[in-house]
Amino acid sequence: MQLPPGKKIYFASDFHLGIPDQLTSRKREILLCKWLDEIRADAACIFLVGDIFDVWFEYKNVVPKGFTRFLGKLAELSDAGIRIEAFTGNHDLWMRDYFEKELDIPVHHNPLETEVNGRRFFIAHGDGLGPGDHGYKLLKKVLRNPLAQWLYRRLHPDTGVGVANYFSRKGPKHVNGEKQFLGEEKEWLIVFSKEMLRQKHYDYFIFGHRHLAVQREIAPGSVYINLGDWISFNSYAVFDGVKLELKYYQDPQNNKQ
Repeated sequence: MQLPPGKKIYFASDFHLGIPDQLTSRKREILLCKWLDEIRADAACIFLVGDIFDVWFEYKNVVPKGFTRFLGKLAELSDAGIRIEAFTGNHDLWMRDYFEKELDIPVHHNPLETEVNGRRFFIAHGDGLGPGDHGYKLLKKVLRNPLAQWLYRRLHPDTGVGVANYFSRKGPKHVNGEKQFLGEEKEWLIVFSKEMLRQKHYDYFIFGHRHLAVQREIAPGSVYINLGDWISFNSYAVFDGVKLELKYYQDPQNNKQ
């Protein structure tokens, strides 16, 4: 991919739309729509790097209600010719084809390697990568199993989405936060990135999941970025064809991050 002059690529993740309540989620949704409106002028591509929703489970003919403003904005930008690509996260890994059919937005269920202006990117939500966390890795295999999903879809949507909401909100990460950087030796996505560098050079590693806004050079010419979230940081990354930067969105109406 070669960026046209003046165009940029944007990356954001972990909106967790739906929590902790409808009013708070609605405010976050409106803020995201403002941000999307602002970047549409120079956005060549927007990557949504997982956990867009706190719970998203697609039945054959049913999707969770809500998020109308956000989904409408994505449709508007997609129809305007802006390329948008989404990733599943650990909270919305049950995406199927709704985004592709209704919004013309491809959904990635696995990490993506891509090259832009000669820079090599490795993009993933980040869940299940790196050492340790064997319990979640096993659970993820179960949750992604087609038979397990087929069985879950036998539940009435009110029951299925309700159960998913209950267990999702018991997770501490997006409620209490894990905002402390643990150091390169303990940050498992950095450990994973360094292992990947032993096989091949990447200019940029871009992850979500950690709920920590970090930009760090982890090897000569190789930068790790965690996108943070839109619960505490309103953070995103932007690539202008030459460099990649982590930024924070400020609401022009109240000047808050």
